[in-house]
Amino acid sequence: MDLFSASKTPSSPEAVPSPTASLSARMRPRTLDEVVGQDHLLAEGCLLRRAIEADRFNSLIFYGPPGCGKTSLAEVIAKTTARRFERASGVLSNVSILRKMLDEAAQRKKMEKRQTVLFIDEIHRFNKAQQDVLLPYVEAGDVSLIGATTHNPCYFINAPLNSRSQLFQLEPLNETALRTLILRAMDSPLGFSHQAVLSDEALAFLAQTCEGDARMALNALEIAVLTTPADPTTQIKHIAVETIEASLQKRAIRYDKDEDEHYDTISAFIKSVRGSDPDAAIYWLAKMLKAGEDPRFIARRLVILASEDIGNADPRGLPLAVAAMQAAEFIGLPEARIPLAQATTYLASAPKSNAAYLAINKAMSDLEKGDVQLVPDHLRSGKKIKPSDQSYKYPHDHENHYIEQAYMLQQKKYYHPTDQGFEIRIKQQLESKADTSSNDE
Repeated sequence: MDLFSASKTPSSPEAVPSPTASLSARMRPRTLDEVVGQDHLLAEGCLLRRAIEADRFNSLIFYGPPGCGKTSLAEVIAKTTARRFERASGVLSNVSILRKMLDEAAQRKKMEKRQTVLFIDEIHRFNKAQQDVLLPYVEAGDVSLIGATTHNPCYFINAPLNSRSQLFQLEPLNETALRTLILRAMDSPLGFSHQAVLSDEALAFLAQTCEGDARMALNALEIAVLTTPADPTTQIKHIAVETIEASLQKRAIRYDKDEDEHYDTISAFIKSVRGSDPDAAIYWLAKMLKAGEDPRFIARRLVILASEDIGNADPRGLPLAVAAMQAAEFIGLPEARIPLAQATTYLASAPKSNAAYLAINKAMSDLEKGDVQLVPDHLRSGKKIKPSDQSYKYPHDHENHYIEQAYMLQQKKYYHPTDQGFEIRIKQQLESKADTSSNDE
């Protein structure tokens, strides 16, 4: 579900937004029950919901990407708890403006017995002096601070303010959520009231392309509807995908994440990396990202490929792929494309070996066939009674840190190193040990 699910028109006239307000403003939720997204925070029994319903909270910091509903949620909290809502900007509000708002809030609490929600958008832009101004008012309970930021609060908000606030991370809206939001805007009296129709292709493209940003989706939809002439007969506006493309300034790419195109494209991507073609791999990577594919899905596939298709031919491939996955998760789009591109080009250019992949598959196959071996006595843990000639030999006590001994009751060969990259050195080392064993015999 999305943050702005369909709901009843607000009953109180003062709650109805101006018809001249932007579509994104008109579609904001008005009550807590209308906020059906962010279920990890607002589902029944969750901490934040309980705190709001009980009117037991002091300071909150909402951390999340643009368009995920931070401002909307702050407004809903103020309405739900019957607190006055005051808004400040991390960009425009200087210390004097801030002090005036805080003093008025303190006076309001004293004279009117009414709390104030002070919402600060982009709170990460406040310097230390501005943040320090807030502290005594927050500590005294004169205001309930709600800060909104797209940056990690641990790095941009000072420790005293962080320690006095509860941090909640909001997630971008998923594709299903955006579809629900878009359709609500098409049908709602606060939106276009059934006066416009989106083609299926236009709806899919709009939901896939906005990267979880509700504001971006609604702004593009508003432009598309307002610039499309109505059918002279029905007076209905029909919105095609080309109009949405123009509104977003993005081209539609045929790519359905639940259908064949999704699987075909990721297949082409993996096979291009496996086939050592960095240019083709980069193209398929770009297509997936442009079409709205989850970068975490791509990163996970690269991690698998680094072991399956490169393995010990270049042992640096796996840690690089893991680092790219962690970086993509940490920074998000659009910048996540950069570490993904680095990992893709490196892995595509690296020497290839699937020897480790084949080895584990062969061993697993043997076990599935019932070929189960017991652990040799000299390899078992703990103190056990065993013949002296079967005692474990510690390799580090011998020349070259190697001594011939059985590590399986029935010796089998699973790992066959190739002549590619670093693996050729592994092959030579193993062959050298084998030769030593033969000579000893």
